[in-house]
Amino acid sequence: MFVCLSPNPAIDKRLRLARLELGGVNRAIDVKRAPGGKSTHVAMVLRTLGADPLWIGFTGGANGQELLEGLSTLGIRTHAIRTPQATRVNLEIIDDIGKVTEILEPGATPSPSEIASFHDACEEQFARGKSQMIVVASGSLPPEMPRNFYAALVRRAHAHGCQFFLDTSGEALRSALEARPDFVKPNREEAEWTAVRKIADAASAAAVIRHLFSAGAKSAAISLGEGGLVWCPKAGQDVYFAASAAVQAISAVGCGDAVVAAFAYAAAARLTPEESLALAAACGAANCLAETPGAVRLADIQRLQREICVERLA
Repeated sequence: MFVCLSPNPAIDKRLRLARLELGGVNRAIDVKRAPGGKSTHVAMVLRTLGADPLWIGFTGGANGQELLEGLSTLGIRTHAIRTPQATRVNLEIIDDIGKVTEILEPGATPSPSEIASFHDACEEQFARGKSQMIVVASGSLPPEMPRNFYAALVRRAHAHGCQFFLDTSGEALRSALEARPDFVKPNREEAEWTAVRKIADAASAAAVIRHLFSAGAKSAAISLGEGGLVWCPKAGQDVYFAASAAVQAISAVGCGDAVVAAFAYAAAARLTPEESLALAAACGAANCLAETPGAVRLADIQRLQREICVERLA
């Protein structure tokens, strides 16, 4: 059982144009809108892998309704916490030379009663799922949200025997680490900020993973973009590395979310460390080929998975 928690969802709007002219008039060649936000991408990839995730998130206005209808079309179950503020839009602009520009709206801050309703909805699902449930929370928090929002959810999930996978950054990550999440996956910049040290390569990423363990994580991976993916299943165990697959990328937006979905799926399926990391790297690469973030194709995942080489780091 998978539950994906989305406190800051969005509509993804991907624009294609010949060239982005700052200060000028830009005419789009193509535009696509799709359900968005990091946990939404996670739910989409889990669904592609064959899972049946439940999505819980704040939604408001016409954008929120569009988000829910889009998830329903994809066969993803939803539990919406309605807010009067409209769900945000994340704009991604891709030009003909492959340069990607993102403009991300901040998202509306839920009221205390709406936050309480979110927690209540999660508590109900955690109690149902118990040891069979993997909870995945991914993404930034809306402005003025309590920085311990994720930490409180980790503790609630653990109280019911659920596993908690987390992908966030900044103070929200630092606070959540104190609650000992079962898995975290920061990217290079997020991990560097948390550990207050630079990551130059896979070996230095492994050292930062050890810092994440000391801060409270039970398992940790760090995505290095084109530099690959580093993961340690548990403190004291081997560290594994997978190089990035060579693909003609449309965009890397959402690749980290695809990676998180793969790790959650692999944990439920009890895959070996090598199988888990190969699936994660393949899902991340497959997302680079997707028409919109999270809209990965199973055939791409399966093909890339066979090409991924996983190695143990000394």
